[in-house]
Amino acid sequence: MKKVKVELKLNGKQFKTEVEARTLLVDLVRELADQTATHIGCDTSNCGACTVLLDGRPVKSCTVLAAQAGGRDVKTLEGLSEDPLMKKLKDQFLDKHGLQCGFCTSGMLISSYSLLRKKQKPDELEIRESLSGNICRCTGYGGIVDAIKSVQPGIEKERVAPAPEIQRN
Repeated sequence: MKKVKVELKLNGKQFKTEVEARTLLVDLVRELADQTATHIGCDTSNCGACTVLLDGRPVKSCTVLAAQAGGRDVKTLEGLSEDPLMKKLKDQFLDKHGLQCGFCTSGMLISSYSLLRKKQKPDELEIRESLSGNICRCTGYGGIVDAIKSVQPGIEKERVAPAPEIQRN
């Protein structure tokens, strides 16, 4: 098999490797970079468990070749663990019973995070549409939607950080 060199930014750090040309991004993330919060659910791009952020946009990593991600910025759930918005989402998923088995949760969190970064106060229809690429077989989506709605009021302060003070001599 033909090998290709891949260099990308993964969760804020440069990551270099050599893979077979047919290697999927999900396999690079899980097997080579040990970022196992990204799940492989269906291998057909239907379930969304493999969703990651690619240059800030949610993508199903089972539909992207690792080589296509070369030179780009990839974030997994591990890479967002310290982000205040992601922390709130995780807390609300727990509080509002937005997870059961947890298999779909990483993809749901990434998709929810992306939505809330784009739109401060999405309505229920917008939330459900943004999650339409993610399948949950356990919760019935009610708890997930409630969790996303409950995060909304507190995001404005996190979206715009105050400008740093300028030191003058």
